[in-house]
Amino acid sequence: MSEDRPVGIVLVSHSAQVAEAVAELAKGLAGGAAGVPVAPAGGTEGGGLGTSAELISAAAASVDRGAGVAVLTDLGSAVLTVKALLAEGDELPEGTRLVDAPFVEGAVAAVVTAAAGAHLAAVEAAAAEAYSYRKV
Repeated sequence: MSEDRPVGIVLVSHSAQVAEAVAELAKGLAGGAAGVPVAPAGGTEGGGLGTSAELISAAAASVDRGAGVAVLTDLGSAVLTVKALLAEGDELPEGTRLVDAPFVEGAVAAVVTAAAGAHLAAVEAAAAEAYSYRKV
């Protein structure tokens, strides 16, 4: 993959503040990851708790550079919303994948891996591998 076509990352949370904070954390721990497009998609259009298909679609479009988009979610209904968008077929950019990964650790791994210039499958694998991180 060329440097001008990074994998995009979308972080879907029920809370706009959580999605924004995780995006900031992941980019910060990846050394700023200036070349990696990361977009939070949290809460509803009105600022409440929940998930919004419109916000998710807009976030995915905003990070799409042609190398694919990795979407990480926090909780069950966020997963269902992304799956519904994927099933529609034209709501998300081509090459969008729902990544089965822990939200915070997976986001950090995805952004770090994307910043290294990896392709979508490697970004997805790195994020999913975060399930095995041990803390004690």
